[in-house]
Amino acid sequence: MTIFSRIVAGEIPSYKVAEDENYYAFLDINPVAKGHTLVIPKREVNYLFELEEDEYLGLWAFARKVAAALEQAVPCKRIGVAVLGMEVPHCHIHLVPLNTEGDLNFSKEKLTLPADEMQAIANAIAAKL
Repeated sequence: MTIFSRIVAGEIPSYKVAEDENYYAFLDINPVAKGHTLVIPKREVNYLFELEEDEYLGLWAFARKVAAALEQAVPCKRIGVAVLGMEVPHCHIHLVPLNTEGDLNFSKEKLTLPADEMQAIANAIAAKL
């Protein structure tokens, strides 16, 4: 069971942004920008392109809704999207608020935000859904 499956199951806490019966979105605890959100299918699948077609399309539709709320909640020029999938064997989409193209750089030092700020960001995004 991956760490993301344990988050979905409630075994590990998260800063939940959105959830439906098939998908879950939560803040990345090592964000590259404020509001950096992960969107996952609840069903544990290692690789994005291993999803069933309806699940794949549903994941992107769910991510689109989350991205729209994120863009309203966190000041930015647009939302960047990345699918890396190397760090956790559970497919996930990174949604990152961008002001410059350099903001979508996973090599740069990650932010460390206090828990109350993380929760406030999650609440702000969730309120826009």
